Amino acid sequence: METELKNLNHNNSNQYNQEQIDNGKKPLLKSDSQSSDQETTQKQLTAAELEEMEKKFAAYVRHDIYGPMGCGEVPVKEKVLLGAAMLTLLPLRVLVGMSILVLYYLICKICTLFSTPYRPGEGEDQQLQGYGHLVGWRREIIVRCGRFLSRALLFTLGFYWISQTSRIYDHEKLIDQSDSRDQLEKSERPGVIISNHASYLDILYHMSFSFSSFVAKRSVGKLPLVGLMSKCLGCVYVQREDKSSDFKGVSGVVTERIKEAHENSDAPLMLIFPEGTTTNGNFLLPFKTGAFIAGAPVLPVILRYPYRRFSPAWDSISGVRHVILLLCQYVNYMEVMRLPVYYPSKEEKDDPKLYASNIRKLMADEGNLILSDIGLPEKRIYHAALNGNNSLRSVFHQKSD
Repeated sequence: METELKNLNHNNSNQYNQEQIDNGKKPLLKSDSQSSDQETTQKQLTAAELEEMEKKFAAYVRHDIYGPMGCGEVPVKEKVLLGAAMLTLLPLRVLVGMSILVLYYLICKICTLFSTPYRPGEGEDQQLQGYGHLVGWRREIIVRCGRFLSRALLFTLGFYWISQTSRIYDHEKLIDQSDSRDQLEKSERPGVIISNHASYLDILYHMSFSFSSFVAKRSVGKLPLVGLMSKCLGCVYVQREDKSSDFKGVSGVVTERIKEAHENSDAPLMLIFPEGTTTNGNFLLPFKTGAFIAGAPVLPVILRYPYRRFSPAWDSISGVRHVILLLCQYVNYMEVMRLPVYYPSKEEKDDPKLYASNIRKLMADEGNLILSDIGLPEKRIYHAALNGNNSLRSVFHQKSD
């Protein structure tokens, strides 16, 4: 891919240098017709390359009026609406949103006073997870306030109504294994929530719905305000740069937490985004197997963000630009589909890859999502192409016109 981009950037210059060599001299000026022909050729090649890129990286292509990276040319009417929102709506939402965060931080601070953030006998990696196992009135206040304020924050961001539907299946048709039937009679509680991943807003919704724990970078636990909240959620922290001992430790912790959540109703549910990165919301990437190793039942949830102007999906746009445009959109929409708890068969318990594949196909069918074979490495290549290739960016502007 990088080679193709380099060829794209230097194609015309190389052709021009070759002509100089053949003629044995270097002209002082190029004719207008020659310059025009070269510009036309470059635009054609760039447009062809752009079309190929959009097909290859379709899961990360933005289709709203702001275009890829949110840098496209927008109509005059949109500029007026955006300017008005920046002067009025944006500061108001920032003020209210920060007030909600500070309020919940104070609630978490009070509820965790005189309590340790780790369980006896556990190391530093577990210190950031212990608050998720608080019980009694402390846990009750943290959960209830967390769910309410998460929904209040979504309301502040323009999600005034959230469409939620729940699918109901005939369990007699879905369950053939006696082992799975016994589980259904024993408990309806899943061990983990499996969700597609389109935006950081996904976490806010799941906090308002189930207040579940999730996997986060270790640095999140040390951030102001958000760090303490994530500890109260009982997040599992990872260090992506450490590929030696931490990788197996996190996998083991996640598996234990999923089993515990399935067996103990007081334990917080785990929330896993098995795709590993965000998409534009229309695709479903391959699932990683970490959430399925435990063999516990899962609750599949599908999130969508319908839009008219700006897409809340966080795909090929910077975080700062995304937050600003999101805050400036007067109304945002979210649709949620909760599928029934899925109880794995014996074959699925023995084969996490089969389990993950079956859940992925189920979610794709029910949510009308397109299955894609690309992943995070391809997303980084696409982002690098958008950020580093000026000729591509100019064509994006021309297409938006």
